Amino acid sequence: MAKTPWPKGSKCVGRLQFKASLECHLPFNEGEMLTIINATEDPQWYIAKNNNGRQGAVPTNHIQKLVKSESQLNLMPWFHGKITRVEAESLLSPPEKGLFLVRESNNYPGDYTLCLSTDNMVEHYHIIYRDGKLTIDGEQYFDNLIQLVEHYKTNADGLCTSLVKPKLEQKTVDVQEEFLRGGWVKDRQDLQLQKTIGQGEFGEVMLAYYQGNEVAVKCLKNNTTAQAFIAEASVMMKLRHENLVQLLGVIAEEDGTLYIITEYMRNGTLVDYLRSRGRAVLTSVALTDFTLHVCEAMVYLESSNFVHRDLAARNILLSEDLVAKVSDFGLTKEVSSLQDTHKLPVKWTSPEALREKNFSTKSDVWSYGVLLWEIFSFGRMPYPKVKLKDVGTLLERGYQMPAPDGCPTEVYDVMTNCWHLDPDSRPTFQSLKQSLLQIKHKLRKQGTPL
Repeated sequence: MAKTPWPKGSKCVGRLQFKASLECHLPFNEGEMLTIINATEDPQWYIAKNNNGRQGAVPTNHIQKLVKSESQLNLMPWFHGKITRVEAESLLSPPEKGLFLVRESNNYPGDYTLCLSTDNMVEHYHIIYRDGKLTIDGEQYFDNLIQLVEHYKTNADGLCTSLVKPKLEQKTVDVQEEFLRGGWVKDRQDLQLQKTIGQGEFGEVMLAYYQGNEVAVKCLKNNTTAQAFIAEASVMMKLRHENLVQLLGVIAEEDGTLYIITEYMRNGTLVDYLRSRGRAVLTSVALTDFTLHVCEAMVYLESSNFVHRDLAARNILLSEDLVAKVSDFGLTKEVSSLQDTHKLPVKWTSPEALREKNFSTKSDVWSYGVLLWEIFSFGRMPYPKVKLKDVGTLLERGYQMPAPDGCPTEVYDVMTNCWHLDPDSRPTFQSLKQSLLQIKHKLRKQGTPL
């Protein structure tokens, strides 16, 4: 069956760099935006133009069609997060009828505020989050903020005016542009959802097929955490390593439904795998392999200046051939932006991060020590019998968990090195990798069962 040509005016992005070999060719770089002018007699070539207006022939195997226009990747560019009433009014100044933004409510945690400018003032409308729905007037309900905004764009419906012009939040606009230029925006028609396989921070995780390949899909439908959801994808987009779960694409539908498509990890979470197999199946060498897989990923994150902040066995996934890969980048941040005070996984978080929100690679090293303990205890909950509220106090006093039953002494020594109260005394991930390689070699030579 012949492939339908892309229509005139279609937007596309350079998937690979193309260096022109003929005068009629149009050279372009990876990520460069192009516009299709015409198809050619040869289905492997189009006539396109770049943003400077230069035209020429481009090969189809070097470009990727942008599925929808930029406005269709709706990342809520009008959502400004936690800003104050005064800050919102400043952003909407000078007053312009129909200019609007949405912010988190300061007076009602979990709710939102629609800030809408008239000719001479700004009105603030309380958006109530109730039973999984959003409403302003208690009569009209919406699944998410995107649906609410689209409704009031077409009808004032009790507001002082309809929504005309969004006040854009620049960070969101930049992320949106980055997704489009990178070719990450995919076509919903190519995605076939199959069944739910888990629950994530943002909603259900489903097994699906994308263009005939098995994938995992995080689905956001009936809640309003789109910004955090897309922030995770924006982190994954920047990272590429064999021991990190790979992002394959993002889909945004007009009704606000968002999907993050990732590679499918057939053997599920490491913590579930450890608990279901146990000592009868897993040797100390096999366990050490898992620790090394994760360590490889963390060496990469360390070198890329990223801090994960949620390293735990529940966030490690296993492929069909039992390669461990780090996932769940919802808390991952570049080192330059680590002032966030998001709720923390207490039993995996270092004392300085609990106390001062001071995150670094060294706080990830602390978490890695807890992960080692999880692995060699076959998935037990860390700090057993210790109440959550008491963990921080115990850590500040220098408490360290005892070694799991049967854990090799050398492995426990690595754990305790990760748990130095002084972050500077903790090892780097590169040195941890070398230590674990030596331990694995010794265990293999001894043929030591756990």
